[in-house]
Amino acid sequence: MGTFKIEGGHQLKGEITPQGAKNEALQILCAVLLTGEKVTIHNIPDIVDVNKLIVLLGNLGVKIKKNGKGSYTFQADEVNLSYLESSQFKDEGKGLRGSIMIVGPLLARFGKGYIPKPGGDKIGRRRLDTHFEGFINLGATFRYNKEEYFYGVEAKRLKGAYMLLDEASVTGTANIVMAAVLAQGITTIYNAACEPYLQQLCNMLNRMGAKISGIGSNLLTIEGVDSLGGCEHTMLPDMIEIGSWIGLAAMTQSELTIKNVGWEHLGQIPNVFKKLGITLERKGDDIYIPAHTDGYEIQNYIDGSILTISDAPWPGFTPDLLSIILVVATQAKGEVLVHQKMFESRLFFVDKLIDMGAKIILCDPHRATVIGHNFTSQLKATVMTSPDIRAGISLLIAALSAKGTSTIHNIEQIDRGYENIDERLRAIGAKIIRVD
Repeated sequence: MGTFKIEGGHQLKGEITPQGAKNEALQILCAVLLTGEKVTIHNIPDIVDVNKLIVLLGNLGVKIKKNGKGSYTFQADEVNLSYLESSQFKDEGKGLRGSIMIVGPLLARFGKGYIPKPGGDKIGRRRLDTHFEGFINLGATFRYNKEEYFYGVEAKRLKGAYMLLDEASVTGTANIVMAAVLAQGITTIYNAACEPYLQQLCNMLNRMGAKISGIGSNLLTIEGVDSLGGCEHTMLPDMIEIGSWIGLAAMTQSELTIKNVGWEHLGQIPNVFKKLGITLERKGDDIYIPAHTDGYEIQNYIDGSILTISDAPWPGFTPDLLSIILVVATQAKGEVLVHQKMFESRLFFVDKLIDMGAKIILCDPHRATVIGHNFTSQLKATVMTSPDIRAGISLLIAALSAKGTSTIHNIEQIDRGYENIDERLRAIGAKIIRVD
């Protein structure tokens, strides 16, 4: 198990460039299974979850060529479907949440798709009903082996259908879209997710020959085609990492420039940080954050009541950044209620922040009230364990701002979502070392 040792309390300075988007990569990589032609993808992040999926695709028979840093060419012209029923696949597939999205492409192109119950973050229930109800609506037969926690769907040829999703699931929408592009007839998906990464997937599929309209809205119409071709695609910068660097700059009172952020795809993220009193300046496609040496003050609502920051489907605020918001609020002037609606275990890491001296009241599994210190007292260094990707980076930010040397165990969770994070932080002045 890997460990970070972090000497906190140092101001950072410089530029940092966000990696390619993890959540986009997991969708885009699965889409290469929809064609036997070559698909070239750029700006792929070098992180554990994405690398695991690339290995899984290789074991499935996809030909993979690395062109350079973050650039790969994939060709799925000799897919080995027998791998799906092997013990190796059952072991590898369950270790990665994103593996669920191979099912839609395999079902559409080959008539069957299997997956073990996927793993990933321990942040509460993350059900798969939306995915499989969508496949069933398209005419697939569903089966589930309770003893092995193994899911399967089969169909000779999918047929387009109207469906109203019970939740605007990003991965569920992506999976259904990838199945529907090769279905016979027209598929209409209402209450579809419309995140920028899903828009990227739909635009890529259209360049491959799909016929998807309504991109960017919650009503997608897909006219099925017989086959798709190859294409070239470049992924967006990771908005979650961008939000993490904003929080890092504020907490360490550092002057940072975040390069090439793709402002038009950030949605509510800049506005929510501004509500915490953080100054963000747009310089071209960069975000400049001055050193907040005088701190930052949380805005109340116009009637004077306490600010609430909660997550919502796009274009609402992403749930993946609520952990960052909570940590940043611990040193703000004022109070805020953080409401995590989607996952019931994601706030349980706050006990570590309380150990460090933060003033947090965990109201229930979904809500926490934070009373900021306004930098009148530093957080204290401690020993902690990363429970998931987003809590892990939040604890790392807390440690970088704290007085003393902190230890974070189970940093594999952080590595799942952040590329070479210790090296990149050292480049802007952080005192962090990795111990194996």
